[in-house]
Amino acid sequence: MLGSTLDRAFVLVAVSVIPGEISVSPSAVSPSAVSPSVTQASSGVSSVTVIGLGPMGRAMAGAYLDAGYDVTVWNRTPSRADELMARGALRAATVEEALAAGEVVVLSLTDYAAMYAILEPATAALAGRVLVNLSSDTPERAREGAAWAVEHGARHLTGGVQTPPSGIGSPEFDTFYSGPRDLFERYEDVLKVITGTDYRGEDPGLAALYYQLQMDLFWTTLTAWLHTLALADANGISASEITPYAAQTLGGMGQFLDFYTPRIEAGRHSGDVERISMAVASMEHVVHTARDAGVDPALPAAVLEAFRRASAEGYAEDSLTRLFEVFGRGAAA
Repeated sequence: MLGSTLDRAFVLVAVSVIPGEISVSPSAVSPSAVSPSVTQASSGVSSVTVIGLGPMGRAMAGAYLDAGYDVTVWNRTPSRADELMARGALRAATVEEALAAGEVVVLSLTDYAAMYAILEPATAALAGRVLVNLSSDTPERAREGAAWAVEHGARHLTGGVQTPPSGIGSPEFDTFYSGPRDLFERYEDVLKVITGTDYRGEDPGLAALYYQLQMDLFWTTLTAWLHTLALADANGISASEITPYAAQTLGGMGQFLDFYTPRIEAGRHSGDVERISMAVASMEHVVHTARDAGVDPALPAAVLEAFRRASAEGYAEDSLTRLFEVFGRGAAA
């Protein structure tokens, strides 16, 4: 289970950090994902506007061209549209022109602040548009962005893309969506051109939340691996030597997730399998090993601090899953 989650997370980070530089194989499409092959002929919409032509935006515009859509593009740096224009796209001279060109407007931007910076001077042209906002940001900012769009006569779908540019156009990857169900269902064929679809609900913040949940897991896991490599290197062990063992450890984590999830949901945190006191002792050894090797111990020390906090709150003999409740109560005073 964790293996598939991490596969998906590695896909996610390629979108937000190093787009265009990672090529991955399809993996971990959620059971609710919808992912048939789609062309323009299967949808009543014949034109799409794409605003934002980084590697991801260019890939999306290209996918719509391949599917037979009339595609209008806009970017702050006009030259980024050159290749797409050679393939038949129309480059809008202004944001207003881009918005006027099509009912469906796909936003592929850094964050919601970028959306405001681009669209606020052109709010008069937003009426009747459907904004498919695939920019990364927090759930609350997604909700605020959706409300802002409605205030200006547009409708808004939040999206969280789960593939790097190389996976755009493939039905084997999917994108989280949230917002009005009727809007999602009406334009689902258009959305499927990008990837398969995974609708999470009416709340505009849900797609962003699911995306950030994946990022929470990805970044902490990848950083732990990098710390492991640094500690190995300090002791004369190469990355290529230790990584197979790291992969083996991560590959086995699915068993733990399957075992612990029903216990967590039942509020059962008995220490019949492992205990927080054991985890404290183990992480103390990791911290000492890092210090002895001259490696920054801050990362394992932070984990140790979380274990010690739970122990100090009276949970030393409980399962590590008790941290689920400890974390949920917020930071220690």
